[in-house]
Amino acid sequence: MKRIHRSAAVLAALALALPLPIAAAGTALAAPPSAVTASAPAPSSVSSVSSVSSVSSVQLELPRPTGPYAIGRDTLHLVDTSRRDPWVPSAGARELMVSMYYPAHAGSGGATAHYMTTNEARLLLEKQKLGKTFPPELLSGTRTNARTAARPLAGRHPLVVLSPGFSLNRATLTLLAEDLSSRGYVVAVVDHAYESFGTAFPGGRTLTCVACDTVKNAPTQEDSRKLLAKVADGRATDISFVIDQLTGRHGAHDAAPARKFSRLIDVRRIGAAGHSIGGNGAATAMAGDRRIRAGVNMDGTFFSAPALGGRPFLMLGTKAGHSPDSEDTSWPKYWQSLDGWKRWLTVADAGHFTFIDLPVLGAQVGVSDPSAPLSGKRSGEITRDYVGAFFDQQLRGIHQPLLDGPSAANPEVTFHSP
Repeated sequence: MKRIHRSAAVLAALALALPLPIAAAGTALAAPPSAVTASAPAPSSVSSVSSVSSVSSVQLELPRPTGPYAIGRDTLHLVDTSRRDPWVPSAGARELMVSMYYPAHAGSGGATAHYMTTNEARLLLEKQKLGKTFPPELLSGTRTNARTAARPLAGRHPLVVLSPGFSLNRATLTLLAEDLSSRGYVVAVVDHAYESFGTAFPGGRTLTCVACDTVKNAPTQEDSRKLLAKVADGRATDISFVIDQLTGRHGAHDAAPARKFSRLIDVRRIGAAGHSIGGNGAATAMAGDRRIRAGVNMDGTFFSAPALGGRPFLMLGTKAGHSPDSEDTSWPKYWQSLDGWKRWLTVADAGHFTFIDLPVLGAQVGVSDPSAPLSGKRSGEITRDYVGAFFDQQLRGIHQPLLDGPSAANPEVTFHSP
């Protein structure tokens, strides 16, 4: 691998060195052990960085959203008192952190919303044994487009709930969340307790990935798969609980912070999407919750794959990992079970992280990954455009020619219908 410019080192570490099968749990365990090992580029590519000061002046930023609306953001701490945490039962009730994005009045609101906390970034870096070399402020200081305390636009808007990849903080889906919100969606991005390398909770707590250690220490690959199915099932319950809280189902509004969003949400237009295991969680949530009308899985294996009862679903993945003849046999099986509107799209030269923020940020400082040469710019555009088109068509009823078949503007995207 070529030497990476010093200013790119942190993002190179994030985009290339997250360990498999933890970070890519939604795909890696579908392949034999040898394939899992071979698919992870070596983190030694960042060894040329000599000091923190060499990257301290870099300013990362998310691209400007494509929709016409300004964006507001709020943060919710939700507690499901009806169940105990599945990974740390002694912790008590299941807890979630949720970033809420919503269309807002231009010029309203306070400061630009933070990308993630410095401590969350520090834990992510330390997991890669990079904590003493790279400043966590580089990642946590990423410039976003949403503003805190912005005044919401009146009216009822579609709701989309997003779930991140296993071990990854919800901030890694910020680009998609902001873009959907700029198009007129309320978006809830969920961090599931004990399922990321580090997520800040109230009271000065930062919870780490107990679930990751549980999966990693499973005695057999089959045991790992069962545990990942447990993750997907738990994510599904979390997603439905978030919808309950945001819409007031069964008197769920015990907390005032969630209650204020009920007036913004059209309960007839709700979707769910996720990256990696979060995509599997979105599908499982749809199966058990008829309020969810449409769903997207971005490059995740289906460890848990119940039927959707005719509702529309988009499968968007890498060409290498999720073409019909790839190692992951869960996609062909699930495709056959889908009996509603469906699309199976793969992206050439993409990697598992193509569908989240990291390649987009890395491209700004010259990071390239020979195993996934699709540019960061195109990674963000393809994810934004196809997921946005899907929800516009399925939740707004606006026909999207982009979803009809291949287009010259997107030569990387292949439509499959095995």
